[in-house]
Amino acid sequence: MSQSSLWQLHTETGDFAELCNGLYQREISIIAKGDFSSAQSVQARLESLSYYITRTAHAMVTVIAQGHSPLLLDTQNASWSAKQGKQMPLTGQETEQECANTINWYLQKDIYVGLAVPVLLADHIIIDCIDRIDLDKQRIRTNVGGWFSLAADQLMNKDQEANKRLLKPNKKIMTSACSGHCWQGNNKQLPIIPTLRELLLSCSINWKNFKKPLAI
Repeated sequence: MSQSSLWQLHTETGDFAELCNGLYQREISIIAKGDFSSAQSVQARLESLSYYITRTAHAMVTVIAQGHSPLLLDTQNASWSAKQGKQMPLTGQETEQECANTINWYLQKDIYVGLAVPVLLADHIIIDCIDRIDLDKQRIRTNVGGWFSLAADQLMNKDQEANKRLLKPNKKIMTSACSGHCWQGNNKQLPIIPTLRELLLSCSINWKNFKKPLAI
């Protein structure tokens, strides 16, 4: 089946329509409550909204149809769902020695700009993406999280003080991020719906190899 035929098939499904509807409702509500500097800013946001919503809905339906995601598709809420653990899934990335494995992962040659990666923000994990790599200074910048040092002492201390930390992707961490799981202490809280950008990034995740994204 050609890509155009696949697109047509998905746009004719009820899941696609329900996803688009849910995404529109959520994004319009966000825009209505937003603090914009000018009417032009609102217009620009609205002008691109249709493209990103249809692209995201198509990608979400595609990864499910092709069996590329272990997550459940919640069409009504236009989001991913998965069972939430009792605690944030940080096992293996909590001590300075363990963080050395995270650093080594990011210093390898097959890490590149645009790769979807997890970032810890206080009580939950988000799907972010690398937008700059500075190997000379051993640091990486992500779109939302900003700069992260790839020195063990700084990764554990300086960034934690700012309530953010770059994590090494694994199935549990990426599942938590995609599903919006959050905790307060050791208590589970209601999930946070990922942003439209995060949902689109989530569809590029190759769950068998986090360094080789899917082309959706």
